[in-house]
Amino acid sequence: MHSTLESAPTTTALQSLPRRAARGGVLVLGGGFAGAYVARQLGRGGATVVNPTNFMLYTPLLPEAAAGNIEPRHVVVPLRTMCPNADLVLGCAVSLDREQRVVEVQTEAGRVAISYEQLVIALGSVTRTPAVPGLREHALGLKDLGDAIRLRNHVLRQIELADAAPHSAERRLTFVVAGAGFSGVEAIAEVSEMAEEALRHHPRLAHVEPRWVLVDGAQRILGQTPDSLARFAERTLGRRGVEIVTGTRLTAVDAEAVELSDARRIATETVVWTAGVTANPLVSALGLPVDDHGRVEVDETLRVLGQEHVWSLGDCAAVPNLATPGVTDPPTCQHALRQARRLSKNLRGTPKPYRFRSLGHMATLGRRHGIALVAGVRLRGIAGWAFARGYHVLQLPFAARRARVVADWAAAALFRRDLAELSMPSTGRHPG
Repeated sequence: MHSTLESAPTTTALQSLPRRAARGGVLVLGGGFAGAYVARQLGRGGATVVNPTNFMLYTPLLPEAAAGNIEPRHVVVPLRTMCPNADLVLGCAVSLDREQRVVEVQTEAGRVAISYEQLVIALGSVTRTPAVPGLREHALGLKDLGDAIRLRNHVLRQIELADAAPHSAERRLTFVVAGAGFSGVEAIAEVSEMAEEALRHHPRLAHVEPRWVLVDGAQRILGQTPDSLARFAERTLGRRGVEIVTGTRLTAVDAEAVELSDARRIATETVVWTAGVTANPLVSALGLPVDDHGRVEVDETLRVLGQEHVWSLGDCAAVPNLATPGVTDPPTCQHALRQARRLSKNLRGTPKPYRFRSLGHMATLGRRHGIALVAGVRLRGIAGWAFARGYHVLQLPFAARRARVVADWAAAALFRRDLAELSMPSTGRHPG
């Protein structure tokens, strides 16, 4: 459901709407990693969660879901199961009246006014999409489950079309990924492996070498990791035939090619945009204080500046961290989880400052290769891969969900990859 936030409604307009009170007095806008864990941590105290879908998505596993190593349903958790003491309203906020402490929510059944004692803004982030000609129209994203399934289907379909029309194979089997952060690196590593397995079933394409190009405007990939780990990742990808183009940006995208800032034009039917995220623009429309990056400004207790009963966390907030003075938290799941734990305690007791030191960084590179930085220790190869997978599975709620993911990995190791396309409604092909 898509909606646009409006200016604060009049008292008369609000009174005309069906009205309900947030369970336990706490209203959480957003059911992503941050919002869902706040509601879960509140326990029997209860909360009401407003979210467009009925599940929480664990985004770090999206590349593996796209590549078929994990069943897509296993990287999502039903919100009603995860937060058994919370009410769920499927919809989007359209206005906020802070004086009356009421949020107007658009649902498929109509609009409803929800009153609250404490409001939590956890609206997350959206793909950052710059004004590159043709990017929205022709690029694929990798931000949600639908994006992962679309990417999988698109790559498999390009292989089939290349087999049907061999004269177009070179273009159709060229894949460009823009953004060499964790998402882009893991996506190109995992999806290229899927494509390699699929091509074994296409003897007519044996003479065509697929081309994978990773593009980033920075001078090296994985800018958040130590240089030695980034170089290892670069060598690993290079051995698999991935071309790494750094210090270069996309300048234009069309249906059959992409243009780079170094004047190169690469013929391709596939451009994947993973070059960063930005705070959900809905937060600024709520009338809350935001910084230069559009993130909600909060103090060290996660309370919105100047707002006694409003709090914010996760990707949409500029969260100060006592463990890293002067630096706000990055948009990662490990930080969102710790913020949620602190905020849930602050909502039910005396607010205390948030403090968390990162556990490290990690990325899987496919084929039992990965990198990880853990408490200053640098892991690479199978050790980095094992740590990254172990960490991610432990972050999933519920033993049953973890068991399903581990079973998927075991099946992927023992049997050939399932290369079937997954049916889904056709929606726009753009990253933002």
